[in-house]
Formats: sequence, structure tokens, C-alpha cells
Amino acid sequence: MTVKTFVFSPFQENTYIVYSDSKDAIIIDAGCYNDVEKQNLKHFIESNDLNIKYLLNTHLHLDHQFGNKFVSNTFGLKPQAHIEDEFLLENVNAQARSFGMNINEDAQNIGKYIVDNEVIEFANSQILVLHVPGHSPGSLAFYFEKEGMVFVGDVLFRGSIGRTDLPKGDYATLINSITKKLLPLPDSTVVYSGHGPTTTIGYEKINNPYL
Repeated sequence: MTVKTFVFSPFQENTYIVYSDSKDAIIIDAGCYNDVEKQNLKHFIESNDLNIKYLLNTHLHLDHQFGNKFVSNTFGLKPQAHIEDEFLLENVNAQARSFGMNINEDAQNIGKYIVDNEVIEFANSQILVLHVPGHSPGSLAFYFEKEGMVFVGDVLFRGSIGRTDLPKGDYATLINSITKKLLPLPDSTVVYSGHGPTTTIGYEKINNPYL
């Protein structure tokens, strides 16, 4: 399994394309904001002959779903996310303006709700959905056990954790999510975060001052 990382928007958000040898692919957190970023994503997919099977969202803060409508319109896929984050799709235009950014379209609606412990079949692998609230109430992590990697959105970073001062965020809930759902994963598990570099579960157990 191959992981391609794009860093999009002024928020420096990580958008991931995960694809197999068979060219089946998923997009995790389509954060492409402007036309150049959208075309860069499209060009990579088309030039590598990828067949996009799923559009997954770890959560629905605006920087992680800027590109959902573009992906939906271009590839015929609607995002899959947790129902508890659906409220974040409201007033996205106003949210963007508060950061000095302009969005001239409504947010893309969720196409399918996904839940804790759901298993998504992908290529010759499986993705385990983990509900990890705290940064947002509907935050999810996508765990590829066979490949030894987990996509955690803004729940856990290298040497840090997600902020909890946004609507419906909660510090105690976040720490509980990390402790109960992420830290039990094997130490060698590679952690792909919503911003910044990758890390591992083992590294965070030893070095993360918040844990």
C-alpha cells in the first residue's frame, strides 16, 4: 500500500491518497482549497490511473473538507464521516471568512455515516474505523492493521495532541480517546496526522508530554 501526502491550504492540512498495486485508492480528508490544489490532486489521480473507491473524513473542520465538493463532482463520490460532526457543515462560508478565506459554495453533504468499529473493505485489506472524539465530537481514526498505519486527523500529532477549544471539543474526552483507542495499537504503527510529520505510537508513548 502506498501513501501520497499533499499539504493544502493556508492551514497546511495533510490530504492523503492511499492506493494499492491494483490502483484502487481512497482519499482521506480532501483539504484542497484553491483551483491549483484541486487540479494537483486530480492530476495525480489521473496520471497514476487510480480508481477512487472512497472519500473518507477523519472529521469535518473546514480545512479537512474544503475539497469534498470538488472530489464529489469530479469522481462521483460523497464523503463518509461520523454523524456527530455533521453540524460542522453549517455556515462553512462564514467560518472561512473568519479566517480571511473565501468559499463560494455550500459544504458537501455526508453521503454515508460511518461508526466506531465499522470495517471498510479496501483492495485486499481492511480499514477499522475508530471513534476518537475530543478534538471534535465525530473525530475518527482509520486503522490499517495489516499495513501497520493509522490516519488520525487532528487527534494526535508528533509530540502534541489536537486542540479542544473549538465547538464541542473536550480535553478529557480527547485524552481518553487517545489512551483507550490509539495507544493500545502496536508501537510500530505509523501515525499519519492531519498536520505535520508522521510519527509512531511507540514514539508518542515515550515522548509526548501530553500523554
